[in-house]
Amino acid sequence: MAFTNPTGRLNYEPSSLGGPREDPKAGFRTFEAEESGEKLRVRPELFADHYSQARQFFVSQTEIEQKHIAKALIFELSKVEVPEIRSRMVGHLLNIERELAQSVAKGLGIAKLPPAAKAARQPLTDIEPSPSLSMLANPPGTFEGRKVGVLVTDGADAAVFAALCKAVKDEGAEVEVIGPDVGGVELSDGEHLAVQQTYEGGPSVLYDAVALIVADKWLAKLGKAPAVRDFIADAHAHAKVIGYVPSAGDLLTTGGVDELDEGHVPLAKAKDATAFVSRCKGPRIWSRETADDPHI
Repeated sequence: MAFTNPTGRLNYEPSSLGGPREDPKAGFRTFEAEESGEKLRVRPELFADHYSQARQFFVSQTEIEQKHIAKALIFELSKVEVPEIRSRMVGHLLNIERELAQSVAKGLGIAKLPPAAKAARQPLTDIEPSPSLSMLANPPGTFEGRKVGVLVTDGADAAVFAALCKAVKDEGAEVEVIGPDVGGVELSDGEHLAVQQTYEGGPSVLYDAVALIVADKWLAKLGKAPAVRDFIADAHAHAKVIGYVPSAGDLLTTGGVDELDEGHVPLAKAKDATAFVSRCKGPRIWSRETADDPHI
């Protein structure tokens, strides 16, 4: 047992650079005791069931979560270079849930399902779902601890920005300001606003929700900026809530938003900030994930 944590570059031996050394007198010594009887390594039979627990987890997820699991498996297995290994992994999935195996096989381009992997112990098939295992089935009902990325420009509506910040902070969440440069911007009331991220350095994947509070004169320039278009497109694709001043509607279109939904919240007036935060407390807008996914 170690009673101290060595400092410096090394905490092991032997080393040509020096470092700590074993102490034969004060170091660890095995307790001397006489033992008798058989020494066995025994595991319960259920240790041989490698699939039932995975099956219960999968069947307990919501439909969108099951879809995400299948997509994750497709992504990871698509990096495997040996086709036979990909096929064998699908064989393991058959012991968990046939529909999952079929979805993954389709996403990997496997036309014919392989045989199911040989199980050391036959997995259970009559497992009841456990809703407590699903994150989406147990939403937190709060936006506390989350972060909103607010994209701003010079001349941005100061009242809307202030109301948004207050509503977000009152909920226990944080605001991070994203601007054209780290020098900050000047809001519509003349106040200088510090900026934590630039458009190129603050992608929307860093935030749980985003808002576009921009001045009209900046719209054309922002629409031509790849980083801004990606900011919007990624937030929309990841089913996040997007708040926007009404004049930024065309900017949403430029970012690939073809149709508005309940997750696109207008911020026309300061009072609209409450509606934005209220929507952020709910689930993401999973309806954006199309039902005709070619791989699922």
